[in-house]
Amino acid sequence: MRIEQVENKLGHALPETLSALGRLSWNYWWSWAADGAAVFRDLDPQVWEECELNPRCLLLDVSEYRLMQMATDPVYIERVRSLGERFTRYMNPQTKTWAREGAPGLTHDNPVAYFCAEFGVHTSLPLYSGGLGMLAGDHLKSASDLGLPLVAVGLLYHHGYFRQRLRRDGWQEEHYGTINPAKLPIQLLNDPETGQPLRVELEIRGRLVRFQAWQVLVGRVKLYLLDSNLEENEHIDRLITGHLYGGDRETRCVQEMVLGIAGVRLLRKLGIEPHVFHLNEGHSAFLTLELTRELVAQGKTFNEAAKEVRARCVFTTHTPVAAGHDEFLPSLVEHCFGRGYTESLTLTHEQFLDLGRVQTGDEDELFGLTPLALKMCRTTNGVSRKHGEVSRELWQKMFPTLSVDEVPITHVTNGVHAPTWVSPLLRRLYEDHVAPDWEEHECEAEVWRRGVANIPDEELWRVHGLMKQKLIAFIRERQYFARLQRGEGMEFVEAARETFDPDALTIGFARRVAAYKRWSLILTDPDRLLKLINDAERPVQFVFAGKAHPQDQGAKQILQQLALWKLDPQVVNRTVFLQDYDQEIARKMVQGVDVWLNVPRRPLEASGTSGEKVAMNGGLNFSILDGWWPEGYDGTNGWAIADMHAEGESHEEDMRDAESLYALLEEQLVPAYYERDASGIPRRWVGMMKRAIETLVPQFNSDRMVQEYARKIYTGAVASEATEALHVPVGA
Repeated sequence: MRIEQVENKLGHALPETLSALGRLSWNYWWSWAADGAAVFRDLDPQVWEECELNPRCLLLDVSEYRLMQMATDPVYIERVRSLGERFTRYMNPQTKTWAREGAPGLTHDNPVAYFCAEFGVHTSLPLYSGGLGMLAGDHLKSASDLGLPLVAVGLLYHHGYFRQRLRRDGWQEEHYGTINPAKLPIQLLNDPETGQPLRVELEIRGRLVRFQAWQVLVGRVKLYLLDSNLEENEHIDRLITGHLYGGDRETRCVQEMVLGIAGVRLLRKLGIEPHVFHLNEGHSAFLTLELTRELVAQGKTFNEAAKEVRARCVFTTHTPVAAGHDEFLPSLVEHCFGRGYTESLTLTHEQFLDLGRVQTGDEDELFGLTPLALKMCRTTNGVSRKHGEVSRELWQKMFPTLSVDEVPITHVTNGVHAPTWVSPLLRRLYEDHVAPDWEEHECEAEVWRRGVANIPDEELWRVHGLMKQKLIAFIRERQYFARLQRGEGMEFVEAARETFDPDALTIGFARRVAAYKRWSLILTDPDRLLKLINDAERPVQFVFAGKAHPQDQGAKQILQQLALWKLDPQVVNRTVFLQDYDQEIARKMVQGVDVWLNVPRRPLEASGTSGEKVAMNGGLNFSILDGWWPEGYDGTNGWAIADMHAEGESHEEDMRDAESLYALLEEQLVPAYYERDASGIPRRWVGMMKRAIETLVPQFNSDRMVQEYARKIYTGAVASEATEALHVPVGA
């Protein structure tokens, strides 16, 4: 057989019959393509797991013999060929896409530039911590599927976000790995003019710091990542891009300077002139200053330059509480920027600081990135209808002459990328009954109404049951090794193989550990909860997962309380905490649980997207009416805990919500789940599953979200008079 050497920098050449794998491994399109992940997994399942689902690592580490085994397997060869052909068609610039007609104002010469501090593209690229990163990853994938011209800018964190391990006493411990770029589908960028490795420079803390840039391909979208880990930099500066959200306030400020300012300079080096700059959360707000500095250098006054910048920048806020917005001491901002940058804007020191203040001239106020973004962007939007309302109330203080309803903050409700999150079995069901190309019709409510009605109850219940069994098998495997790692007794270790029941009502609860998420609400009445868990005929079981920020001691205590409770002999076989919550654990949970529980303190959930992923897989939401759920809940497609009333942080509200939670479990969820017909099918429950799919999939997918951004924010929006009035008037 002829062996073809492909340009994939592998340790050995790929056989001709598998050469497409080299090309596919450089683009994360495979991660959401039908059969994409399975093709790489089946090359060598053991190495695939050892490589943490990283195709570049897989192709480097797979043995030559195994490679040749699969290269001579006709069934596998055909799967590789088919996947490669679909990728070629997908990437063909002549392929018809939604954006050609839906967003004619955006072109590849003038794309959207999407800036974000984290990107959850795939678990093998650990550049995310939670919901913001997951949302950003889904945004890129839908932009790619829709053909929307978009480039993204972020940072390459060499140690990523922390890995989590719970001690025997339930306390969270953090440890960090180090990514190996040589084994990731990322490539160093060269300067288009010189052909040498591209460098971007930025003065930080009085020193010139240099950055290299990497490129990640996400379908048709290019994600650029800045990296300070260069030998020519001082040691402390090499650590700027060390940890996601790691270090002190100074590190955070410096990282955000790099994201915003060096990010703009990178696009200039690449010859990219964006139509619009999208600040996804305030972390990148400093980019507005760099754009202004460029225009001032051309001879414009600051006011003239700022007006032009505002016309090209849009801002999405994800945080519904003031304490969650990045703020810095003025002295720290001055230390990180230095006087030179302020002078390049033709501003005095106080004028510069006023850009980040709510109240002009208030020397006691911190420098906030959200006020800066509000002043320097033409539009601001929240990420759900409710969050838009909350944000208008939160920031009305910047618009003292306007009523709350007049504050110029709108909303675009978050959605999730269905091809990424829907299970393979359910994808097949959608192909058979909704549409063979159902991904192309995600936003069409009538298509889903007709298609879901055609799915036999028995088929939907069978598919869901299989995915639930897969989740439980995963739980048992993870528990076995977690107990072994902690040095538990072998009897307890072996008992993990028998934990959980595939037939029991299974409720998932996974998210960042924070006080407002109210992890302990389910433990409000332990006796009542134990009765539900240990009911001999109608048991309920819980799957928990989540991480507490390393510096949040209160969140760690909340997590420890739960971790110790689940070891109670009365609940140990019905509750589990999955350590080191990441994208793959999330995928297994949203595809396998019966119910998704969400109990944030109203109105502190900006949107939430995990429940949207559950709905796409036929799971049912059991949630407080906050974030996206008030827009999704219709009384027939899930359950609402309590009502919309909110009293803030109060014991009375917690007790009222807990009572509603328990009552709904006892009186509605448990009876509906265990009510079966002669065939063993819970018809009423399956009817709700269908209702959830048909009503929520077309409304809460990221294709709809990106289309809405394109029409409402990227191309159609102009700065309001109120937004223009926010600008701090300064001299020339």
